Amino acid sequence: MSAHSHTHDSHPGATAWDEHARAALTRAGYRSGAARLAVVDLLARQDCCLSAREIADRLREQGSSVGLASVYRALEVLDELGLLGRLDSGEGTVRYEPAYPNGHHHHHLVCDHCGRVTPFEDDGLEAAIYSLAKQLDYEVAGHDVVLRGSCPDCRLAQKR
Repeated sequence: MSAHSHTHDSHPGATAWDEHARAALTRAGYRSGAARLAVVDLLARQDCCLSAREIADRLREQGSSVGLASVYRALEVLDELGLLGRLDSGEGTVRYEPAYPNGHHHHHLVCDHCGRVTPFEDDGLEAAIYSLAKQLDYEVAGHDVVLRGSCPDCRLAQKR
């Protein structure tokens, strides 16, 4: 299992998802709204999920005037079009990330203490999920794996 931080600013499929999202918005009849495009652009450059507030904060840090209400509306449209993955990370916080057209995805570790979200990928886990589905004669359209517990920082703090 390889875990990596969600603070990187690019993903190999970023351009493909950005173009895919823009084309899907056009096909659905949405005009090129500045807020939607700003959210698409920001999400395309993330390695992991962000909450609506985190998206609004990052846009503001970049000098954008897109407000939180506009971010929520943009996320609602993108979610309705199947362009987003959603993670309920607890305490009512929903986080969003691109749903890649090629099906590439990762899963998440969520710290129950500080809320930190860490993405991970594991080929063995993917194989086990599809093997189980085959054994049960079940067609899997998608899956999400969320592991909850204590991150290294919180475990260290608890030992002090």
